[in-house]
This record gives sequence, C-alpha cells and structure tokens, in this order.
Amino acid sequence: MRPQWMRWRRDDRGTALIEMAFTLPLLLFISLGIIEFGRAFQVWQILTNAAREGARVAVLPGISDSMVTARVQEYIAVGVPDPSVTPTITIQRNASISYGSGTATGSKVSVSYPYKFMVLNGIAKLVVTNTTVGSDFTMATSATMRNEN
Repeated sequence: MRPQWMRWRRDDRGTALIEMAFTLPLLLFISLGIIEFGRAFQVWQILTNAAREGARVAVLPGISDSMVTARVQEYIAVGVPDPSVTPTITIQRNASISYGSGTATGSKVSVSYPYKFMVLNGIAKLVVTNTTVGSDFTMATSATMRNEN
C-alpha cells in the first residue's frame, strides 16, 4: 500500500482549474486591451475624416469658418460615442502647400479631441498605482487641401 502523500503527488485533478485561474485574467486583460485600442483607432479615424471634410469645405469660395466648424462637428457627432465632449477645431486659411513643381496656398483644418478609455483606465488603476497606462489623452489630426481660386 502506498503512503498518502504519494497518492496526492500523482493526483492531477484540479490542475486545469488552477491553470485557468492563472491564464483567464491575462486573457481577459488582453481582450479588453484589444477592444479599447480598437475603439480608440475608430475614434481617430472619425476625427481624421472630419478634418478632411472640414478642409474640403474650407477650400470652397464663400465659406466661413463657422460653416467649416459646423461641418466638422456634424461629422464627429455622428460617429464618436460621446458627443458631449467638444472637440477643438482650428482653421488656417493660408497654409502653404508644396507640390511637385511649386507651392500654393491651402486651408488646413486641425481637430483635437480629449479621449478617455472606458475600461482600461479603471483596470490599470486597480493593478498599478501612479500609472499613466489607460489615462486620458488628446487625439489630434489635421488635413490640408489646396484653395480653389
């Protein structure tokens, strides 16, 4: 008859549960990170397209800065999940554009938006104190197009 400790040593019941307990939090953290950064990339794409829309409108003759700002805000309001946050929109009418054989004047529209992670910020604060992982940051993008004369 074998001693009691030899039977426990060879018994592998519960090892899958222990392995799952170690790997599940890591897999969930990686999955949440992928979702959060995917959402951040989506918002950045919306801001980039909004800046392009603003630049496209800004180059037209007879368009005021308020019309450009309204178009950019309208585009952002459709796609950004938190429309209560107001983006900062900067319009520069006489930006210099260089192309193959010379330079021209153009309109540059810059959009900056304060972005906040939804889940990653709270998880990072639980795991590590005094960290900048998952903290708020400002996304900024711009688009420049040649003015029509």
